[in-house]
Amino acid sequence: MNNHFIFAQIVQQFLPHVRQKQSLSPQQASSCQNILNCHTQKLGGLDYVCNSCARHYPQYHSCRHRHCPQCQQKASEHWVAQRQADMLPLTYFHLVFTLPHEFNGWAQLHPEVLYHCLFQCVWATLRDYSRNNKQLQGQLGMTAALHTWGQSLNQHVHLHCLIPGGAINDNQGFARSRREYLYPHRVLAKLFRGKMVSALRKAWKEGQLHRVTRVNEIGDTLNTVMKKDWVIHTKPHIKKPETVIAYLARYTYRTAISLSRIISVDDSTVYFKWKDYRDNQQKIMPLEGGEFLRRFLLHILPKGFMRIRHYGYLANRVRVEQLKKIRDWISEEKPANPKLMQRFMLATTPVEARIPCPVCKTGRLFLRGLILSEKERRQNVMV
Repeated sequence: MNNHFIFAQIVQQFLPHVRQKQSLSPQQASSCQNILNCHTQKLGGLDYVCNSCARHYPQYHSCRHRHCPQCQQKASEHWVAQRQADMLPLTYFHLVFTLPHEFNGWAQLHPEVLYHCLFQCVWATLRDYSRNNKQLQGQLGMTAALHTWGQSLNQHVHLHCLIPGGAINDNQGFARSRREYLYPHRVLAKLFRGKMVSALRKAWKEGQLHRVTRVNEIGDTLNTVMKKDWVIHTKPHIKKPETVIAYLARYTYRTAISLSRIISVDDSTVYFKWKDYRDNQQKIMPLEGGEFLRRFLLHILPKGFMRIRHYGYLANRVRVEQLKKIRDWISEEKPANPKLMQRFMLATTPVEARIPCPVCKTGRLFLRGLILSEKERRQNVMV
């Protein structure tokens, strides 16, 4: 089966099993329906015809839903092409802040509260430490992307942060980082733990965690996690800008599982590739179809929640002005990445200008007309 439609098959085949065991949130139900409609007649499309053999090739529209694994590749390439203009000729740092698994149940009950606290506390940790750091003191810039899954699709809430190796100091100058790592990860982990626990205590007192109903659960859980060592994964600085672009592409519009990881589906089981980090080996996991879909639905975000955010001198309202100042200070301009721009141009080139007929191999596809969506067809009948 074409991998393009394999996920729709999984949803159609196993969604009834999931509904028997649990009720879906409006966001989960909407995501499933969008995945089922993606690249089908329901959404309409464009009708292409070969100018040699006259065969028709309908190209149906995508749903463009952010949780649809079939739609996010082009969106990711487009976003990365736009972000190319933001790259600075500096080393970059990649940090991953992970929440303890004790918070997984709260993330299912109050995802908007927990994820918002995660973003705010990670930025507050880096911002406050940067103000007092002697080696790199000043305001940082950060792009952060929320991930809620692990390789086996189980809940694993963490925030990927990409940070340029430089800070704007109080004297309106710019200081570059000369270190292999941005900041000591153990110190950051303790600061992050304190800020996150304090933020959740405050949210509880303000009634924002009202769905957590077990007696003393909030206090007991927060006391438990305060005694644990929290995990911040840090990597050595990244020197090559193209590597930074690759990181951006990997951690932006990614959904819980990519289509390339799904191997096959039978009457009861989904088989997919996963990486076991205990031995660093690629393996195949068979998972009962209903359980596979249940795990996927754990990662549907609340409506309107922004899973990619920018902070400091990369914040949306100041980014253009601040980047111009930084480039003036370091007297370097970042040229466009030709390979990345080539990929972007290819993705936005009309299909008839670049795709030969898959049957006769000699002709080219050209646009013949529109295919109306199901909604448009109903409106035409009513008229």
